[in-house]
Amino acid sequence: MGRIAGVTAAETRERLLRAAADVFAQRGYDGTRVADIAATAGVSNGALYAHFGSKAELLVAALREHGRRLLADLFAGDPDRSVAESLVAAGRRLPRRRDARGHLLVEALVAARRDADVAGPMRDYVGERADYIGELVRVAQARGELDRALSPDAFAHFCLLLAMGSALVTPDLHQVDDEEWTALLTRVVTALAPADLTSPRRATQ
Repeated sequence: MGRIAGVTAAETRERLLRAAADVFAQRGYDGTRVADIAATAGVSNGALYAHFGSKAELLVAALREHGRRLLADLFAGDPDRSVAESLVAAGRRLPRRRDARGHLLVEALVAARRDADVAGPMRDYVGERADYIGELVRVAQARGELDRALSPDAFAHFCLLLAMGSALVTPDLHQVDDEEWTALLTRVVTALAPADLTSPRRATQ
């Protein structure tokens, strides 16, 4: 199996990323061979290595692509929604994560603790996510949605802890009522709004 006839290099890469996300999620990082991913994608090992230099590189690339799609879908769904509302919407999804590819993050985090080849790319990946969230916070601060005294870096770290924790505490281990969870998230985000938006006097006007 070489490159599939009529399929572009970009399409082959996308097939490999989808296959990698599925196989890693099902078999784990240590239990997955490069040949398993190539076979699932319908290409040769050589075609795989033409796009990715190692299993570790493919793991983080699959995670990065999957994470980017989730974020893009969220904000594309309602571009007029405020950043604060979007953060609540993103948080609402966390306890309901049931997609098998959600396990991909767990596999990457565990592998990063044992494998230096995974650790480096994972630091880059986590840094990218933190930068993305931090920029959202800055946009919200510029719009007056969030308190300017709030540290974008600290808030990004808080969000990363929630997101990565949700990959470990899955619904089969513990569930939370959706309305109660949404109410909590709303209170947290509201508490981070500028003081003049949350003061009792402003609330009664």
